[in-house]
Amino acid sequence: QVQLEESGGESVQTGGSLRLSCAASGRIYSSHGMGWFRQAPGKEREFVAAIRWGPGTTYYSDSVKGRFAISRSTGENMLYLQMNSLKPEDTAAYYCARTRRGYSTNAAEYDNWGQGTQVTVSS
Repeated sequence: QVQLEESGGESVQTGGSLRLSCAASGRIYSSHGMGWFRQAPGKEREFVAAIRWGPGTTYYSDSVKGRFAISRSTGENMLYLQMNSLKPEDTAAYYCARTRRGYSTNAAEYDNWGQGTQVTVSS
């Protein structure tokens, strides 16, 4: 079992930047994947970015591609999401999650989730 804890969410203005962190306790194998999802009030949870834990291959949703960057530190069991050029539509609770698959954009295929960290972008 892996436990996840996000941090770094804040209120920022449009165009600002934030770096989210996710601390993982427990073993994450190189065959696993880690992802970031977000959920705005009244909306479904949405895929943001994912990374294959071992090789570090990254994947992004079209809405954040070119603005966000996912990365990890395997030695420290840390996952990061660098968010640049933030927009009001990026406002949401952000969650990190672990999948036993190498990669997935489907939240149902992730079996461990953090509690979330709130990001609010004001215009």
